[in-house]
Amino acid sequence: MNGKIRLLADSIGKVIVGKEDTVIRLISAMLCEGHVLLEDVPGVGKTQLITALSRSVGGKFNRIQLTPDVMPSDIAGFTMPDSLTGEFTYREGAAMCNFLLADEINRASPKVQSALLEAMEERQISMDGTTYPLPKPFLVMATQNPVETYGTFHLPEAQMDRFFMKLSMGYPDADEEMKILERTELYNPINNITEPAMTIDEILAMQEEVRNIRVTDEVKKYVVDIVRFTRSDRNAALGVSPRGSIALYKAAKAYAYIYERDYVTPDDVKKTAVSVLAHRIILSPQGRTEFNSTEAYVEAILNTLAVPSMGN
Repeated sequence: MNGKIRLLADSIGKVIVGKEDTVIRLISAMLCEGHVLLEDVPGVGKTQLITALSRSVGGKFNRIQLTPDVMPSDIAGFTMPDSLTGEFTYREGAAMCNFLLADEINRASPKVQSALLEAMEERQISMDGTTYPLPKPFLVMATQNPVETYGTFHLPEAQMDRFFMKLSMGYPDADEEMKILERTELYNPINNITEPAMTIDEILAMQEEVRNIRVTDEVKKYVVDIVRFTRSDRNAALGVSPRGSIALYKAAKAYAYIYERDYVTPDDVKKTAVSVLAHRIILSPQGRTEFNSTEAYVEAILNTLAVPSMGN
């Protein structure tokens, strides 16, 4: 594994017990400038994971607890007249940062979700005819609880598609839960991270290096074959968009970079496909009968399609 990535993962590991696979996926999304949706039951450490990443990198971190009464201006900011000059000045909203934790995104109103959507897609804030670019890197990490739907607003498919990955931590095993009890006995383990393991400039440099990873035509075709399968299969009512194929292509390059290769293998594609594609698919009634989830459906596609041999 890349030495700097190892240091970053170890720093996050001071807070999060186990779950290294989830940590690596989160880091890969950051290297691709992609936003992440963490969907899981309450209390498994979603917020701690995101906070640990932000502390380990050292960028500006903002958190907003989304509720139905949150306003778009809380995300985007607002303008107000200066009491001395009378000129309008811009007051920053929560999105003006490197890492934005949008807690319980499905509790936000559609208007707030739209404001967040612009920040995610355009990486800028438009206010009274003026555009304010967001800092680089800019990463939205949203959480939602899948088991409680009262008082929530379903995320539209257009917004789901703008999340680079959807991740889930799951419950810890018995040994991991013992370690969690020991770590949290005296203080919040987030205090274990006393200094960043990586700077913002290092992240920007690594993002550029990821772009230069080589991908053969055979692997590119494998990516295209996977996403096109979802568009013609009767088990899928909504297949993966071209944005999804671009995301899978980038994620595979990030995985190759993390594991110190300058080229992508089909295995990189397979390791990232479920996290990148599952949330972009809607199963048909037949698909819902045959598969328990879109994750299982993507796994079945990976087991069905022929894996290409590596070209030169």
